[in-house]
Amino acid sequence: MTKTTATAPVLGIRALNRATLDRQLLLRRSDLSAKDAVGHLLGLQAQNVKPPYYALAARLDGFAPEDLSTLMADREVVRIVTMRSTIHTHTAEDCLTLRPLVQPARDRELVNFRKGLEGVDLDRLAALARELVETEPRTMKQLREDLLVEWPDADPQSLAIAARCKLPLVQVTPRGLWGKSGQVALTTAEHWLGRRPAESAPAPDATVLRYLAAFGPASVKDMQTWAGLTRLRDAFERLRPRLRTFRDENGVELHDLPDAPRPAEDTPAPPRFLPEFDNLLLSHADRTRVVPPQYWGRSWQGNQAHCTLLVDGFLAGIWKLTADALVVEPFGRLTKAQRQDVTAEGERMLATLHPGTPYDIRFGTVVEK
Repeated sequence: MTKTTATAPVLGIRALNRATLDRQLLLRRSDLSAKDAVGHLLGLQAQNVKPPYYALAARLDGFAPEDLSTLMADREVVRIVTMRSTIHTHTAEDCLTLRPLVQPARDRELVNFRKGLEGVDLDRLAALARELVETEPRTMKQLREDLLVEWPDADPQSLAIAARCKLPLVQVTPRGLWGKSGQVALTTAEHWLGRRPAESAPAPDATVLRYLAAFGPASVKDMQTWAGLTRLRDAFERLRPRLRTFRDENGVELHDLPDAPRPAEDTPAPPRFLPEFDNLLLSHADRTRVVPPQYWGRSWQGNQAHCTLLVDGFLAGIWKLTADALVVEPFGRLTKAQRQDVTAEGERMLATLHPGTPYDIRFGTVVEK
């Protein structure tokens, strides 16, 4: 621990929780537009179609699913693989800057598929794949089959993944639109948006500041976990004169924007229903600011994440929609007042995303281990 870190103010778990919830628009609903919220949050996890809509419903006042769906149809937001090699919904502007920033991680990802790519010229593959998807959007299956013509001895899946890693491929609509169906079809970001991305990876400094605005206070390792990148310490050091320094209860150095909100730890935090893979739970190396240690691993089953419930700002259970009900499964006992607040929040979520659909709200058996 450096002398500077040793003398920095300590932020406890609840203080970190309230600060992060405030940045994440989860202490109170924001009046930001859907596009501005997607930009502020540096994208929304979008492994499935619906989670971005649930994420914004939990965060924005007056949100309607058509707000995001229209942005997607108008190509102002897109679905693309970026951080942690997962699909995110980004603004068009962030698509063109964040994807180049994380490109080194996508290049490293290809190492896992080198056996299936023996004899494949990756530059030639990228050029051919670009020509194919810009001629007409292609599914991954079509892309595999087309590339296999050029490299018949290669592993088909590895060929398609290599194209996804080498090129900024976005999912074209109607995929991602609310209430619409559509299989995944891909083209390049520049072809879909009519704009070219950065020629080379931008310096991460501006993204560090934006990450802290959305997820801070945070450590270098926290941001590396969020981005799926390494070697970000130099950027934090360059920015140090512009940042405030804190430490957590374990002595880990945390960085933050000087004027960013850091509410009192007793600030009320209303219940919130979050979708699976919400970035609130995935964007720090140390997740105890949101996930109590006794509940680690409880929001996952295999490689599938459950939809999660926050009570008093912390993970407190999981939830699901059945054919006729919103079923809430708490990890521990909720007080009568907490159950009432959770019910009210559930009713609001249902009215926002499923107006006119008669859902009951049921509390399932308490999930205890």
